[in-house]
Amino acid sequence: TSNRHILKIRLFWLAAVLMLLANAGAASDIDPYKILGVSRHASQAEIKRAYKQLAREWHPDKNKSPGAQDMFIKITKSYEILSNEERRANYDRFGETDENQHRSQAQQGFRHFHESFFFDQTFFHFRQSTRDFADSKHMLHYEQYMNEIVPESFRRPYLIKVTSEWCFSCIHIEPIWKETVLELEALGVGIGVVDIGFEKRLRSLLGAHRPPSILGLVNGRVTSFHRGVVRENLRQFVESLLPQTLVEKVNDNNYLRFLNGWREENKPSVLLFDAAPIVPLLYKLTAFAYRDFVRFGYVEQGHSDTAHVLQQFSINAYAPTLLLFKENPEKPADVIQSRGMKRQLLDEFVSNNRFLLVPRLVNQKFFDELCPVKQFHRRRKYCVLLITGEDEALVSVNAAFYDFASSNSKEVLRFAYVYQSQQKPLCDTFLSKEELSPPQVIILERRSSTGKVLYRTVTGGWNGSDEDKHRLHKQLELLQKDPAYLNYDAMLPELNNELASIFLVQWLNSAYDYLSQMYFDILHSNWREMMPIISLIFSALFILFGTVIVQAFSESGGEKPGKPKANKSSKPAETSPNAENTLSKNFVEVTELTDMTYTSSLVQLKPGHINVVLVLTDASRHVLLKKFAKEVYSFSMSQTIHYSFLNVDKHRKWMDLLLAMALGTRHSDMELNEGTSSHEPDYTGYVLALNGHKKYLCLFRPVHVDDKEDSSRSSDEDARAPRAGVKTRSKGSSRRQTSSTPHVCSKLERLSLWMERLMEGSLPRHYVPSWPDLEALQK
Repeated sequence: TSNRHILKIRLFWLAAVLMLLANAGAASDIDPYKILGVSRHASQAEIKRAYKQLAREWHPDKNKSPGAQDMFIKITKSYEILSNEERRANYDRFGETDENQHRSQAQQGFRHFHESFFFDQTFFHFRQSTRDFADSKHMLHYEQYMNEIVPESFRRPYLIKVTSEWCFSCIHIEPIWKETVLELEALGVGIGVVDIGFEKRLRSLLGAHRPPSILGLVNGRVTSFHRGVVRENLRQFVESLLPQTLVEKVNDNNYLRFLNGWREENKPSVLLFDAAPIVPLLYKLTAFAYRDFVRFGYVEQGHSDTAHVLQQFSINAYAPTLLLFKENPEKPADVIQSRGMKRQLLDEFVSNNRFLLVPRLVNQKFFDELCPVKQFHRRRKYCVLLITGEDEALVSVNAAFYDFASSNSKEVLRFAYVYQSQQKPLCDTFLSKEELSPPQVIILERRSSTGKVLYRTVTGGWNGSDEDKHRLHKQLELLQKDPAYLNYDAMLPELNNELASIFLVQWLNSAYDYLSQMYFDILHSNWREMMPIISLIFSALFILFGTVIVQAFSESGGEKPGKPKANKSSKPAETSPNAENTLSKNFVEVTELTDMTYTSSLVQLKPGHINVVLVLTDASRHVLLKKFAKEVYSFSMSQTIHYSFLNVDKHRKWMDLLLAMALGTRHSDMELNEGTSSHEPDYTGYVLALNGHKKYLCLFRPVHVDDKEDSSRSSDEDARAPRAGVKTRSKGSSRRQTSSTPHVCSKLERLSLWMERLMEGSLPRHYVPSWPDLEALQK
């Protein structure tokens, strides 16, 4: 027995070595990187460039060498592998190409060989792959998911299993998963399997953190399954993904209202009669697929409230019955009855009757479905369009058109009508060329999806008389004999969406479904899955409340300095000595330049940064700050510009010394021209752009009401000293002038233009050997 056991082990390892050699040989058949001549780190652009060059060189039509065709095939296959990210990653990791993917089948045979031994799969302390061969046809890739599965989820729900190559716990749900797939796939539910070991991007998109997991996809939205993996739970999960308003319960009290709803909704109505107390899942799935074209109702047989409707339509109670109604609510347009209704039968029944006999064109999507573009390999289809109105006088005209369509329904003809008031651009395209007025009948054939049509207007108009019907019938016969009978062509505009008015209702229904799903997720999700949603909610709340609080504080801070004291005299408003040093005006942060902030705001300012300083007084502080913030607001997004203000009442000596150092003798000449020292210059409204690192400044001189005509000189373009009219004012005069709000505001009239030149770097620069000490020169 011991020798036999050793022999089996040796045979096992021999088979494993042979399989590895076979795989290595298969993998070495083709090396796409070597064939295309690119490195393993090549980008998609480099791969595409190499492919185009080699394809031109080895194309059999141009290269007549014996091996050109084989080489061209290898080049094409190599490009197919490397141009697909998943296939390229698969090759980089395992060396698999299309030619050697039989390895997985060989592994299945090898698994059976290995299982014939009596020792278990953990004998060598590793696990075998849990991938089931039946899952291969449902495997999803990122591109397939985005391009096919997501758009398809608007027509049917998808049930997606998340697994991985070495997921041992996935084995436990496999039997239930197989049974559920067999049941739901037959009903029309889409099935998908995602291997998160290979599909990194898809794993991140789905939010699948660990296998095994089961997800639902409907209308492009992913929902996690949180209950026990039982067949009935999975069925209920799929049913819960569908909107709750798909199927309306119909009884004796509301069946007439339901069947007459075709006028408002422009859709046929389907009624299912069945003895089950709940709506079958198959019927709900059909309703979801055709919800844009058909209305669905359900009548429960055997209920006391449905006896009259059952008698009205002579329903057989022994088998489920489907009735389809169009414009006539008293007589069904089509009927099927079957004990075991299949998905294919329901699809065929609804698809063939998804339009009214004479529907109204309400949007472009409906027009595309009803009157498709002519295909070369298909039989011609013509649309007979009645252009009419909503007036009471036209009711008989519209009814006559419906009667004609009822008696002349053919596969190649589609009848429809349109209201001129609702679709004026479309109607004008048909009627303006011949200057016609409705009602008119147009026969048209669509030739391209861009809007090109061939058409002909039925002569004589349309009044619904027997003569009109005979004339229309004759022209339709001529058209079927000679397609060239349509003698006009036109480019149709896109139809107006008449259903846009009910968009709000649809949005509210979608919002309700989304909130319900969020509530369900919060109750059943684990914290790891809910953490992104919780983080998003708290981040939004933090930003919201933070913005409100900052704005409240900034408003209260801005109102404090400007509030005047109750005083009978005409003294200017004073600023409280305890006012804040930092003010926010229109979200522009303006900091006071003091001995505490002087070093950081100027002396040690980072290279490339500029501090724009507004010079003001206690009396003009509030008014000038508001105007200053308004003028520089458009420049506040710059990260290298900082804003401050300097109180000249406290720091006049520093201002005098700085301008003297920057302007030199010109500033001295200005002081001599002023006469006595009692007449001090008025610096209110000056703006200094200070570059702390390079030690230079740019000067903005204020604009006054009396010299706006010469305001273009306010930016020290010629570096002259301030004009006497601007500077030589006494203290009393300065106080009186600055207390006048219009006069003070006008001082910064041209500041925004000066700021533009500052950003451009075109302002004159006045250099200083060093920055004066603000604390030592404090007044």
